[in-house]
Amino acid sequence: MNLDSAISAHVEWKAKLQSAATSQWQLDAATISKDNFCPLGQWLHGEAKHKYGRLGAYRESVAAHAAFHREAGKIATLINKKKYQAAATALEAGGPYSAASSALVAAIDELKKEAAL
Repeated sequence: MNLDSAISAHVEWKAKLQSAATSQWQLDAATISKDNFCPLGQWLHGEAKHKYGRLGAYRESVAAHAAFHREAGKIATLINKKKYQAAATALEAGGPYSAASSALVAAIDELKKEAAL
C-alpha cells in the first residue's frame, strides 16, 4: 500500500464533494460513509491489521479513517438533500470535516513512522 497515494486520494475528496455540491450531483452517501470500501480502508482492515494491529498508530489510523468517512458521508447526505450551502460550509477550514481530514493525515504519518513504512 502506497500510503502517500492513499492520503492524496482522501485529500481529493474535498474537491469531489465541493464539485458535487456546486454541480448538484447525487452521491452514494452510504458507501462514502463506510471506511472499508476504499483501498486504504481495505488495507487497514486486512493486511495492515495483521501486520500492525498491535501498534497504537495503527489503531489511531483506523479510528481517524472511520471518522473521516463519517464526516464525508454527512456532507454527501447534505448534498443529496439539496442543502448545498450547508455542505459548502461543512467543507470549510475549521469544521469537523477539515479536522477529520487533518487527523487522518497525522495518524497515517505516525503509522508510517511507527511501522517504518
